[in-house]
Amino acid sequence: MDYAEFTDEVGGLRAGVYAGLPVTPAPEDDDGGALPGAGEAAWRLGIDDDYDSDETFERQFARFMDAVDSTEVTAIVIGSWDSPWDVRADLPIGLLADNADRFPALRSIFLGAITSDECEISWIKQGDVTPLLRAFPRLERLEVRGGDELKLSPVRHDALRILRFESGGLPARVVRAVGDSELPALECLEMWLGIDEYGGDTTVADLAPILSGERLPSLRHLGLQDTEIQDQLAEAVASAPVVARLSSLSLAMGVLTDAGAEALLSGQPLTHLRRLDLHHHFLGDDMVQRVAKALPGVDVDLSEQKEPEEEWRYVAVAE
Repeated sequence: MDYAEFTDEVGGLRAGVYAGLPVTPAPEDDDGGALPGAGEAAWRLGIDDDYDSDETFERQFARFMDAVDSTEVTAIVIGSWDSPWDVRADLPIGLLADNADRFPALRSIFLGAITSDECEISWIKQGDVTPLLRAFPRLERLEVRGGDELKLSPVRHDALRILRFESGGLPARVVRAVGDSELPALECLEMWLGIDEYGGDTTVADLAPILSGERLPSLRHLGLQDTEIQDQLAEAVASAPVVARLSSLSLAMGVLTDAGAEALLSGQPLTHLRRLDLHHHFLGDDMVQRVAKALPGVDVDLSEQKEPEEEWRYVAVAE
């Protein structure tokens, strides 16, 4: 799988595409227009921020189930389910899990597709996403935005290929649960770890099972991003067994400095990578040149070179 296929960034959703399908709003009460085929769209369920509306997520979900042949739906995008900063995501998680038998073709779920205009990423209250993995054993793609109150229990899932967490503060308990899970088909794992102020309390030790790769035999892309401990992670990655089987690696969006880059260059060879993403970094000019020169056959993203603000370094996504 090509690196570009691994991820749909925020911009991809804004461009109206998820999992290779056009994002289509769930039908409204007065929607008399023709709908696309159930399997030809990534269906977006979510409540607009309209205080004059009596719309509820439950009502919208019921209407969607009446209007669309759920047995053919392959992708669902979940936006706001109420006030995402006040109410946890247990409602949409429960509705999907409780109706799993009516979605036999569902392969992709994006939970929390909420823009910063609606709610800052670190204000989005998530719930326990474990029921989604247990209810959908054929799910191939799960992406979650927001880390506040997010939970995950260790699971075995034989079909999941892409697992992504976008967060300004990903709880260490979630990272440990991923490491303790059996995910033999997982090809892409991406985690925005965030900062301690917003609950991002992951340590290098929490990532040890992931970096060993023992439970991730199919992993080809690993993203450990958006963190204040980017240098420590770079040092750990430099000797991590999982790296040898990767085709792409991301240590982007964080506070990577010359010390972290030096650790990468001094560790195991990275020349087998197709792509190394280090964008949003704090490397000096000389180190930028050294990294590019050391990996001539690798697509290295060294864009967004930052300067410390009075020795203060910052991640790309926090609040």
